[in-house]
Amino acid sequence: MAHLFEPLALRDLVLRNRIAVPAMCQYSARDGLANDWHFVHYGSRAVGGAALIISEATAVVPEGRISPADLGLWNDGQIEPLARIVRFAHEQGCPMAVQLAHAGRKASVGRGWEPAASLPASDGGWPVVAPSPIPFSSAHAVPVELDADGIGALAGRFADAARRAHAAGFSAIEIHAAHGYLLHQFLSPLANRRTDGYGGSFANRTRLTLDVVDAVRMVWPERLPLIVRLSATDWIDGGWTPDETAALCRVLKTHGVDLINVSTGGILPDAKIPAGPGFQTEFAERVRREADIPSAAVGLITAPAQADHIVRSGQADVVLLGREILRNPYWPMEAAHELGHAAAWPVQYLRAAPRGSVAR
Repeated sequence: MAHLFEPLALRDLVLRNRIAVPAMCQYSARDGLANDWHFVHYGSRAVGGAALIISEATAVVPEGRISPADLGLWNDGQIEPLARIVRFAHEQGCPMAVQLAHAGRKASVGRGWEPAASLPASDGGWPVVAPSPIPFSSAHAVPVELDADGIGALAGRFADAARRAHAAGFSAIEIHAAHGYLLHQFLSPLANRRTDGYGGSFANRTRLTLDVVDAVRMVWPERLPLIVRLSATDWIDGGWTPDETAALCRVLKTHGVDLINVSTGGILPDAKIPAGPGFQTEFAERVRREADIPSAAVGLITAPAQADHIVRSGQADVVLLGREILRNPYWPMEAAHELGHAAAWPVQYLRAAPRGSVAR
């Protein structure tokens, strides 16, 4: 029976434990470029013992950014600042994945701590696109409906960013198809009212996500894993459902996806989400069981025993800690001690390690 500190192989990538850091936007970039804030932020979590760090949403085109302060991989100049971070994380035994994203109708807003509203051009805003001309909220701009040429170019943009991610040294790619961003907008009938080959039926609504996966898998090394992040439910009648999530995951497995990062919500601002400790793990378990593909659980996971139970009980293969690992970058090392497992403490910190907690 697997436990939280058992290694996990995803293709040729072997994670030293089952603890990962999910993508969490820092809203601290300029022109899509990583900087010292990102270096220290990600470096601290790598030192702290996580097995995998997934970088924040990294836009594949400038207009796909959530805010003007998002990271990007739409040009070659953005490779080296990220590569610097990746090299340091690898030196600590912590591989990194990059989350490739396009925000669609949720783009062109302020930073995460600023009002959730579309920015005017005078404040650096830009026109946004979506599957249908339906705004996310009354505070968001009406998006331009993507035409056939616009949709056709998207998969190539993701593939171009994947090539740059490989040049930067990332060990995995996560395609962001959750939280109400562009690919999720195509999946959900609440945002997609198209009547062409990208709207209506399940096959049509999932077409763009599969196009992107195929394009990325074609350029991404066969030996390295591909992750997809999905919102398992919109929490709203008439939206994307857990049944559809399981069905899509069965297809994604055949397209070369190795892990599903299972979240929920984000398509509309007024969804009633029953948030509580581990409230999304049931969806990760269902994906794992019904699609026969490894899954990752995320959402208000804070205690070592809770995280260990998720893995031991087969609800998920990987546990992602967001807010908790923001509060405490060294949570993995502390969790190992609490659960009776040895951890690889940095030699610079050995003087602080509890007795018996250091791997030899």
